[in-house]
Amino acid sequence: MTESKLRDIRWIFILLAAYFALQVGVRLATSHSLDLDEAEQVFRSQWLAAGYGPQPPFYNWLQYTVFQITGVSLAALSVVKNLLLFISYLLYGLTARLVLRDKALVAISTLGLLTIPQMVFEMQRDLTHTVAVFFSASIFFYGFIRSLKQPSLASYLIAGIGIGFGLLAKYNFAILPAAALIAALADARLRPRIFERRLALTAAVALIITLPHLFWLKDNLDFATARTLEKMTASDNASYPMQVAMGVSSLALAVISFAGLTVAVFATVFGKKLRSALAAQSEWTRLLERMMLVFLTGILLLIVFGGAAGIKDRWLVPMLFIVPLYFCLKIEAAGEETDKAFRRFMPIVTVIMIGVPAALYGSVATARFSGHYERLNRPYAGMLEILRKQAEPAAILAGDSLLAGNLRQDIPDIHVLSMDYPGFKPDISGRRPLLLVWLIPHKGENEALPPAMAQWLRANLGVSAPEALVIGVPYVYGRGDDSYRFGYAWVHPPS
Repeated sequence: MTESKLRDIRWIFILLAAYFALQVGVRLATSHSLDLDEAEQVFRSQWLAAGYGPQPPFYNWLQYTVFQITGVSLAALSVVKNLLLFISYLLYGLTARLVLRDKALVAISTLGLLTIPQMVFEMQRDLTHTVAVFFSASIFFYGFIRSLKQPSLASYLIAGIGIGFGLLAKYNFAILPAAALIAALADARLRPRIFERRLALTAAVALIITLPHLFWLKDNLDFATARTLEKMTASDNASYPMQVAMGVSSLALAVISFAGLTVAVFATVFGKKLRSALAAQSEWTRLLERMMLVFLTGILLLIVFGGAAGIKDRWLVPMLFIVPLYFCLKIEAAGEETDKAFRRFMPIVTVIMIGVPAALYGSVATARFSGHYERLNRPYAGMLEILRKQAEPAAILAGDSLLAGNLRQDIPDIHVLSMDYPGFKPDISGRRPLLLVWLIPHKGENEALPPAMAQWLRANLGVSAPEALVIGVPYVYGRGDDSYRFGYAWVHPPS
């Protein structure tokens, strides 16, 4: 890509860099507490493994590496996520510049990603592995399109890196390169780009990247896939026709949820021109249509033959992230004028760029007025500070990974174990006591030591259940005397 072409779209990347820097600042200002995926990253960064469970390890490996350099912190979590998102948008913009001549449409397609709720809001709120899928898909898509338009060793290498990262991000990523391959093979003009020696580089690079995890997956396939299959096939013992109907309807709702706002924004910006543009065709629109058709057909086959009954909208990220670019290709193919549309589009993007960070902060900070508390309102740090005044623990056993990750953030020098991940078994012997902590989210709940923890103590330490205590700590942004309660117990070493 020439310097002049890069200069054409440089302002988009400057705007996006400022936006994602703002998101980092907002996350740090919102709460010191961690949400589910953030806590999982902190908890699992205590060890490096070829696999961790139902999600492939790409994000875990990346976050582990960063923590080794910077130490465990919320800042490191937020910077990693937003840097991945920025690079993804950058690659998406470069891909758009390869296939679109109109600079306004390049900007609209790239910033159009901000109109997809699962990507602009949910990825900031608490997703990590889905962020990794988007990042990998953006790498692959750029390499794929570049290999079709400007083939080189570098383009095939980039595509291989994207596939390798993607398969390490989420297993459902595999459908994207499969759809791309089938879509390209269906076009006689593009077919030579597939049947060429440089494709071997793509396959080799992808295999090398995924090889460590593939060896792990071979021996842990049930462990890696059982939870996802359970979620996907949960149909409350419905009959086969009902299961298929549930799957198809959930897919339709997922597509609407994923792309509905984007369609509405493009319809608002382009008006009747969008409707007429949808009939226009080009080499690139036909390619993307075939890719989306293969993708959706694959999901339908999974519903009909695999028993899938519940399709989540975020599972569509590996393919439907191309929707803004697809619309812009349609509009260019129709030869529509774009200057007025661009002027209507930018105020909408501005509202999104201001509104999303404000909503993320407000959903937590307004609890002091509404009394409605999110996970980020829970006072993990305040609780740990109080308990550490009683004694310094040799290790902590937490009730789940959410609690374990939050505790480790503030005491990273000791091991934190979790009841929902029994595979982590560090040496916790020492002269200091073991601290047990669990959540008591609702008043009136049983405050006794959870039976599973008592069983763990007997099995691993050979000790009986200690005295269970309860501590109430004021919420972050709490209203009045509202407090969140934690159960805890100390297990002292034998004298």
